[in-house]
Amino acid sequence: MGLLERLRKEWFILGIVLVIAAARLEPAVGVRGGPLKPEITITYIAVSAIFFNSGLSLKTEELTSALMHVKLHLFVQIFTLVFFPTAIWLFLQLLSITPINEWLLKGLQTVGCMPPPVSSAVILTKAVGGNEAAAIFNSAFGSFLGIVITPLLLLLFLGSSSSVPFTSIFSQLFMTVVVPLIIGQIVRRYIKDWLERKKPPFGAISSCVLLMIIYTTFCDTFANPNIDLDKFSLIIIVFIIFSVQMSFMFLTFLFSTRVVKSQSITAIPHPLKKMDLHRCH
Repeated sequence: MGLLERLRKEWFILGIVLVIAAARLEPAVGVRGGPLKPEITITYIAVSAIFFNSGLSLKTEELTSALMHVKLHLFVQIFTLVFFPTAIWLFLQLLSITPINEWLLKGLQTVGCMPPPVSSAVILTKAVGGNEAAAIFNSAFGSFLGIVITPLLLLLFLGSSSSVPFTSIFSQLFMTVVVPLIIGQIVRRYIKDWLERKKPPFGAISSCVLLMIIYTTFCDTFANPNIDLDKFSLIIIVFIIFSVQMSFMFLTFLFSTRVVKSQSITAIPHPLKKMDLHRCH
């Protein structure tokens, strides 16, 4: 396989590197309140576009069939909102005796208690040929559950409490996830023949939107003047995230192939995805 062919095949990974580099060079472009207005274009328009795109690309039968996989949904939600936060807490108890920055460890625990990132979970599941319909359901359902469960988990593991604007979060999720998906399904009924004939690149379109989300997220990160971390802690945290990610992906694969036969791994979040993208959802 030639270099150009390899780059063409792995364009999304290359795109991630490029958007992070671009964010590092000029973070003011994609920062909140900046020219791109990510608080509107990303939080509402981009996420809505992703689920409208999914509504167009998925057959209605696939969505209704996905709702019937009760064992899969139970596995995903228990793994995400019970097993994963608990396992991270136990792991961080061991790390608490190391010289790693305390706030980075608390940040990992906070991220571990979050529901799955809605758009990235769906896009990445689609990119690897997973069950996109099941990913959509579990990402949306997990986000709604997270409105209640995440504050309780943070109180349990970190002893911190906060007020949650349930109504605004619920309405935002409904308007950016459920409504665009339904509209996409309605539109699909009228242009179904054209879609099947032309086969638009739905996966590539969603991946491009995700790159935009990643870009604005890192713009906010690099534009933050209060970030002052020692290199040792930062490097160790990156290594920990990678190790935890690989370990839990293997564990998820192992359990999902036993508990949910003939189902792909869908919508299982990991620390890196949630850390980088949770703000946008």
